[in-house]
Amino acid sequence: YMGKLQNKSKSEIAFEAKPKLGLAVSTTKTYWNVIIYVKHPSVQGKENYVKETLVNPDEIRVSKKDHDVYLFYKKCRNKFLCVIARIKAKSGYIITAYYTKKIKEGELKWKK
Repeated sequence: YMGKLQNKSKSEIAFEAKPKLGLAVSTTKTYWNVIIYVKHPSVQGKENYVKETLVNPDEIRVSKKDHDVYLFYKKCRNKFLCVIARIKAKSGYIITAYYTKKIKEGELKWKK
């Protein structure tokens, strides 16, 4: 699925955030439902936390496997919310979001 979001109408966008690094990241309602009902139900109802993680992360890392993939981390109690987004040409889309106890390796791009 994960096609170009630039061509999606506003009614198809679930939410959009403008994270650090001067970027814009969004997800469609259809794909957000895949994330919250299939991939990671623990983030269901956490859209505001996902947006906050993108806009005000504790750190941002670049994937070791794909340099267009960024991992945004924000501490939430005893774990981190991780939002993974593919970003090209200053815009992108959310691949997934989940809670984790450990920050993955990868190039540190930005830290609070």
